[in-house]
Amino acid sequence: MSIKNKHFDFLKSALDKREIGSKVEWIKKQNEAVNVSITKIPFKNLDKWNFDESTGSLRHESGKFFSIDGVRVNTNWGGVNLWDQPIINQPEIGFLGFIVKKIDGVIQFLVQAKIEPGNVNFVQLSPTLQATRSNYQQTHGGKKPLYLEYFKNATKEQILIDQLQSEQGARFLSKRNRNIIIKVEENIEIYENFIWLTLGEIKSLMQLDNVVNMDVRTIISCISFGNFSSETIDIFNHLNKSEIYQEKFLRSALLKDGAHHSIEEIITFITQIKSVNDLNVKHMPLTEMKEWIVTEDEIKRTDGKYFKIIGVEVEIGNREVVKWSQPMVEPAQEGLCAFVCKELDGILHIQRHISLPEQVPPLECGNHDIIELAPTVQTLTGDYKQTSEESLPFLGYVLKAKESSIYFDTLQSEEGGRFYKEQNRNMIVMASDEISDELPENYIWMTLNQLHVFIKFNNYLNIQARNLIAAISFV
Repeated sequence: MSIKNKHFDFLKSALDKREIGSKVEWIKKQNEAVNVSITKIPFKNLDKWNFDESTGSLRHESGKFFSIDGVRVNTNWGGVNLWDQPIINQPEIGFLGFIVKKIDGVIQFLVQAKIEPGNVNFVQLSPTLQATRSNYQQTHGGKKPLYLEYFKNATKEQILIDQLQSEQGARFLSKRNRNIIIKVEENIEIYENFIWLTLGEIKSLMQLDNVVNMDVRTIISCISFGNFSSETIDIFNHLNKSEIYQEKFLRSALLKDGAHHSIEEIITFITQIKSVNDLNVKHMPLTEMKEWIVTEDEIKRTDGKYFKIIGVEVEIGNREVVKWSQPMVEPAQEGLCAFVCKELDGILHIQRHISLPEQVPPLECGNHDIIELAPTVQTLTGDYKQTSEESLPFLGYVLKAKESSIYFDTLQSEEGGRFYKEQNRNMIVMASDEISDELPENYIWMTLNQLHVFIKFNNYLNIQARNLIAAISFV
């Protein structure tokens, strides 16, 4: 498939507007069809997990899966330059993959109704394949993930998207996954908890709280839709008959020229910040972390802030392994991730933030390359409901936005395999002249087309920003 045809096929699937009521009902039935039991347990009761005497980390006896390590972070960025914290160390690169197929002339995605122990509502829509290396090498002794062979044997002609993308930098140490989409021509067996959905349907389902999981969102954020002339985009919008905001987003996604900043200017903006800031992460035993304590059943801050590490025992009816135990990260509060968008020179731009000043610690210490582009507002370690609106640029603006200017506002779960019942409020707010074209330091305007350019080069956009990009619909 040529690049041009690939982009057009993805665009056609994104513009495919269908009724989703039957899909919502299907998801509900999937939830009702499983038995799930998640119980918090002391660390000593975790099966095959122990505190390593030599490293002070909490790890699996096989040395696989992941470990909970202690780290000391030293940076010259922001107001907090030194802190300790636990972090998930999972050096394996896993698969997050979709099989797609053209059905009745439209690309459709093979989506799985999958249970994760940390999901708020247990079953959410996940990619065709969602597996760590330990999972697909069957380290757990369970079954091999379904459809794995399609990805391992995919030819270069079948691969439409193939990128390494980062996970949450505040919780994972340099963690990346392979985000991949492959296309098949032949008929394949569809198991009972799988379903075909167009890209438009997936984006519509994202308008609902906690239905589409994080791994689906990161993969579809990697999809770009090509470059078209302004006249061609006008034709698309005329045929699409969408609302005004959807029309503006489609133009921002498809128009290459006319942006407020050039790609070269954005690269310089990012490079300058990376070149003058340092990040040093040193491993240390969990018991030696300052301001953290290790109890029988928790690793937590002495003040109860940010997050804690807990142990859980899981029993699930339709997973590769039906019973296991593991450590998980439990947040202290709900977070907020928001884009502020504004039309500049006739093209909708998205306000991007290069850092996370509201966080204490203020830097995502697990980032693969020091910093990544983040949403306009991102508060994940502090309670945004209790944060002074003046202490963080645009926080007050987002929280006080009129209903007519809010394009997107839902609760979305974080990755349920590692995070226990973590959900964050995701918002996209449309601004006008009340927001200046001139931005504070470390913020920049970018079009959706430009964001798609940077996504494909990996480690430029953090996962919170990619989740919001995935939520943008054209129908």
